[in-house]
This record gives sequence, structure tokens and C-alpha cells, in this order.
Amino acid sequence: MIIKPVAPACGEFVDGEFLFPVRVYYEDTDAGGIVYYANYLKFAERCRTEYLRCLGTRQQDGLEAEEKTGWVVRHCEIDYLKPAVLDDELIVSCRVNNFGGVTAVMHQEISRGGEVLVVIDVKVAHLSLVTKKPVRIPKELLQKLA
Repeated sequence: MIIKPVAPACGEFVDGEFLFPVRVYYEDTDAGGIVYYANYLKFAERCRTEYLRCLGTRQQDGLEAEEKTGWVVRHCEIDYLKPAVLDDELIVSCRVNNFGGVTAVMHQEISRGGEVLVVIDVKVAHLSLVTKKPVRIPKELLQKLA
């Protein structure tokens, strides 16, 4: 048997917006056969992680640094417009609406075939994982977000 390396799903930037593909699996659905409401947040989290990775940021570096830092969700607003179901191919989008010294607001949409199913606005804060207090977003990342 010949085994070749297979890359995990990754997204791409299109017109300043990051797009990330997600397929709905059985484990993502509830007893009614639709995506369980909390799983949309997981899809959005994966998209934000890949967004940062595509900007050249390794979140693991912050976790391994002497002054450990990371991102936490400070606030989230979500609007469920239509349900997704098993085997749907979804696109999760992400763009930064604004950012400050320690926070960023990311607008995300989850769509199927061009139809928006879920809209999410997430405010994230950059935190010291030692003190649990906000710390400034590194200049290099701020430049990439701009």
C-alpha cells in the first residue's frame, strides 16, 4: 500500500475575508438531525485558529513562551438563521472588524451554498496565561491584522 501525506483542511483569503471549509458529521448533529447549536461555535473557533495560522501565527508559540499568552473569548453574539444538517458542506468566514491594544472583534458567517445560516460576532482578548490579565497583542500580529 502506498501512503502519501494528506494535509488537513485549510482555508484561504478571498477579498480580505478568510474562508474555511467544514463538513457536517453525524457527531455534529442532535436528535433532530440538525447541527447542535453549540457546534457552530466549534466551527467558528476552528476558522479563527486557521485564520491566525494563515497569517503566520502559531498559537502554540504563545503557550510555550516564558511569558505564556493566549486568546480568550470575552464576548460572543450569535444569530441562528437556518439549520445545517448531516453531510452539508459549509463555509465559515472570518474577518476582523476592529482591533485595539488587547482585543479584536471578529465577524464570522457560516454558510451553505452561498446562503448564510449563522452569524457570529466574537470579541477576543489577548491574555497572560500566568496572571490571567490582558496583555498587548504583539506588534507583528497587529500589522498582519491591519
